[in-house]
Parts: sequence; C-alpha cells; structure tokens
Amino acid sequence: MSDKRGAGEPADETGPNPVDLPLAEVKFLTVAEVAAVMRVSKMTVYRMVHSGDLPAVRVGRSFRVPEKAVHEYLRAAFIEAG
Repeated sequence: MSDKRGAGEPADETGPNPVDLPLAEVKFLTVAEVAAVMRVSKMTVYRMVHSGDLPAVRVGRSFRVPEKAVHEYLRAAFIEAG
C-alpha cells in the first residue's frame, strides 16, 4: 500500500488505519487502560475485543489495543443529543 498524499497534505478525517502505521508509531494500550479511558469495566473491553468491535493484538496471554482504534471507536459511537 502506498500513500498517495504529498508531504504537506493533511490526512483524511479518520487518519491512517493503525495497521498501516509503522509499528514504532503505534501506541498500544492495555485492557485496563482502555477500560479507564472508556469508563467501562475490563470485562466490557474483553467482550469488545472478542466480538471484533475493537481490534487488538495478542501478546502472550494479554491483549494490546491500538490507541487510535479506541479513539475511532468512541468517535463512531458518539451521538448528538437533540
């Protein structure tokens, strides 16, 4: 995959997919950190990972979630109250 944007052009509104970034630039969060950011339980985060709603990488017996994926999930889930 090649990025066709020029050096000075902004990224699209969602930004690059966490999978497309070099691994050195991806910040991973633990399940506990994700739960704290989202103000939910760790079990809720595990359910989201297992259902595929939230992408994660398995490291040994634990999961790491790309920080950008958490922000994108929250952005997509945000609703405007009228």
